[in-house]
Amino acid sequence: MSTALQEPLQPPLDQPTAQERARPRRRWEVWRSPDAQPSWARPVLLGIAAIAALVYAWNIADPQLETFYWVAVKSMSESWKAFCYGAFDPRATITLDKLAGSFLPQALSARAFGFHPWSIALPQVIEGIISVLALYRAVRRWAGAEAGLLAALIFALTPIVASMFAHSMEDAALTMCLVLAADAYQRAVLEGRLRALLLAGLWVGLGFQAKMLQAWMIVPALVLGYLLCAPPQWRRRLAHVALFGLVTLAVSLSWIALYALTPAASRPYIDGSVDNNPLAMVFGYNGLERFGISVPGALPSWSGATPGAWGGAAASGFGTGWTKLLGSTYGPEVGWLYPLALLALAFGLLWTWRARRDDRVRGGFVLWGLWLATFFLVLSEMSTIPHTAYVASLAPPLAALCGAGIVMFWRLYRAGARGSWILPVAVAGSLAWAAFLWRSYGGFLPWARYGALAVGLAAVTVMIVARQLGQARLQAMTAGLACGVVAMLLAPAAWGASVLDPRYAGNSLDATAGPVTGGLSWLVDGAGGPGGDPGGLQESTDSLTTAQRAIYDYVSAHRDGAGYLMAVPAWTAALPYVLATGQEVMSAGGFTGSVPSPTLAQVRERVRTGQLRFFLLGQAVTGFPGSGLGAGSAPSTVTAIESWVRRACRMVPASDYDGASSARQALYACR
Repeated sequence: MSTALQEPLQPPLDQPTAQERARPRRRWEVWRSPDAQPSWARPVLLGIAAIAALVYAWNIADPQLETFYWVAVKSMSESWKAFCYGAFDPRATITLDKLAGSFLPQALSARAFGFHPWSIALPQVIEGIISVLALYRAVRRWAGAEAGLLAALIFALTPIVASMFAHSMEDAALTMCLVLAADAYQRAVLEGRLRALLLAGLWVGLGFQAKMLQAWMIVPALVLGYLLCAPPQWRRRLAHVALFGLVTLAVSLSWIALYALTPAASRPYIDGSVDNNPLAMVFGYNGLERFGISVPGALPSWSGATPGAWGGAAASGFGTGWTKLLGSTYGPEVGWLYPLALLALAFGLLWTWRARRDDRVRGGFVLWGLWLATFFLVLSEMSTIPHTAYVASLAPPLAALCGAGIVMFWRLYRAGARGSWILPVAVAGSLAWAAFLWRSYGGFLPWARYGALAVGLAAVTVMIVARQLGQARLQAMTAGLACGVVAMLLAPAAWGASVLDPRYAGNSLDATAGPVTGGLSWLVDGAGGPGGDPGGLQESTDSLTTAQRAIYDYVSAHRDGAGYLMAVPAWTAALPYVLATGQEVMSAGGFTGSVPSPTLAQVRERVRTGQLRFFLLGQAVTGFPGSGLGAGSAPSTVTAIESWVRRACRMVPASDYDGASSARQALYACR
């Protein structure tokens, strides 16, 4: 391979020049670029980070959080036991149906700043800014500052990313951890440093705590990339990878180990399982069940709904099955630059095919290409993607490949090398793909749609004509590049910036950007459980409805020191009371309503010992998992509890609590 073909992405070594060494930089001068980086790199990066912070934090006072996790974060902020075990309720009787790693920062923020929408959303905003900065550093090490800045900008404005980091989604923490793992890996593969590779394993393990098996999907890219491209001899590379695997497993399985070492009577019941088994919840309910593979002890995954049923637009025609990531549901959220990324990957690997084994440019293409391919194939094979934020894991490799591709193709075009035609082809292909994705949303931001096409057409024309010019050739080529980049980025940037408008700010269950709105209005707008609106997140009984406050006041006055305020049919009925007061409210059935916890024997024992005195029975909010007693696949346990309460306990007359009667609910007292 000729030197001319290696040059387009060969970044400068990170060694300062004599002039840079003579210009000391004080630590507090964060706006100045470090040595060996262009002087303009740091200011531009800070500008991109500021744009990201603005977009992610724009709706921080009204982030439309997912209600089930509101309650859990509230509980974890009130109780250290609930925090440690990731419990749904303050008394830590049952866990979330997921690992709680992504919600721990939210609980700490709520404990530090008070329980408010902005304090719960703040950790996601910070995670987003960290992701932007870390992606720049990882790509800069691989392909130079220009590619790093482009990658950071593309990532920051990717629609699903712009929306996700403003919502209470596990994918925010996962994405940050994966980008930090790639950053540590990039240093490890360039310098052969074991410590950096182990740090990558730590970040993958923490990503597992946030989103479980989805974090492990990056492991093939890290392992194969290190084995193929790291400098050490193959025996040392194998040893390093083995240690990386041990660190990844140890950190990933730490929560499961905590549960395994804690007696069942001393810890919460594990949601997502029918046998109180953390392995069934993690690897079954949240893992293989998503692919239609049954796992002993795991509840069937509730994610068998049609794509978009929980807030997104249903896929139609093209875009179902293995092509769903290319269709009108998920494509506009993450895939505007698929053609550019694939061209960059294909030609990057082609041009570095004969390079040295440890060539840094090829090593980067191996990492980002394998990451993209692995996540794309696995998500395509899932029977259903539960919510759109899953596809955010595709954004970092797409942004990295696109940033590197633009720089690579521009340098080839400017040099007049054999690949000079690829840049105008990339622009034209990206515009054609954008027109295809936008076909189902013709009424959404038409100015951006037609503007991108017009600017792109002008860019391709200028690029072709510029090759024939004389003295003004470079200026025309630069203008063509600028127009081409604007044309390619205008569509994703417009969709990403749409989250600044409350109408397009996404919702709690899907975190979609653009015109894809809808979902369950009571979860988005706060019209919570039975009895009405939980009234926001402030810790005050004023947020209860009149009927709920009457019940709360009566039960509080007559509970006689019981540990639980009361028991309710399902988590949807518990949420207004937990959110408003932080009191311990026992709910049955877990998230789906199918978990056999608590059992009738446990309920009777708590009544006998005075821990539980009141039951609020009735219909919970319908149309969502966990919508009431007997709603799940194992109704016998919860139905038995309800039947026993109606036989053994006394119904409290509605007149005793200010006439707050309801055909849907009845309060029972057990003594």
